[in-house]
Amino acid sequence: MGKVVAIEHVTLDGVMQAPGNPEEDPRGGFRHGGWASRHQDPAMQEVMSRHMSGAWSLLAGRTTYEQFASYWPAQPPNPFSEALGRARKYVASTTLTEPLAWEHSVLLAGDAADAVSRLKEELPENLVVFGSGVLVRSLLSRDLVDTLVLLVYPLVLGSGRRLFPDSGADLGSGSDLGSGSDLGSGSDLRDFRLVESAATGTGVIITVYRPAGR
Repeated sequence: MGKVVAIEHVTLDGVMQAPGNPEEDPRGGFRHGGWASRHQDPAMQEVMSRHMSGAWSLLAGRTTYEQFASYWPAQPPNPFSEALGRARKYVASTTLTEPLAWEHSVLLAGDAADAVSRLKEELPENLVVFGSGVLVRSLLSRDLVDTLVLLVYPLVLGSGRRLFPDSGADLGSGSDLGSGSDLGSGSDLRDFRLVESAATGTGVIITVYRPAGR
């Protein structure tokens, strides 16, 4: 049985939007894209590589998938781009249609959480999620995330899409996961168990959590 591993880069105020580069995700007039770049550290790559070792597949929402598909295949060969190219990619979206342009990509039919629940039963490998905040919140609400890796950066941006917003106001048009998706309003209390933590030389706190119940 596969497990869902969600890997999220967030600021101290919970913003997860566009950590990689200025053009990554300008939705809502976001002007701080690329905020994670100057805090990179080999320890962060080691943690992510560990969760991508062995057999795994990528799980992504529409926005993250389109960003990855337009960026990574065009990069010079490197271990991360090559791993993404080889991996099967499962995409949760009700607006995209097959065939998807990036090789080894599969569009999930119907409600995203239902589809992921079936995949976990059918697949032996883990499903790794990067970003995809709307999808991750939907999966958390259904207790489908087995490991939550948070890389917390020493920054406060004051604006941007957050992993856990106070309301649905900042979800925007990316919420195309199906009518059954519960995006999470904060009304359901959940406990997590800290299983690993480390601080990098650039001030990023790496934490690995597993659900401990409601």
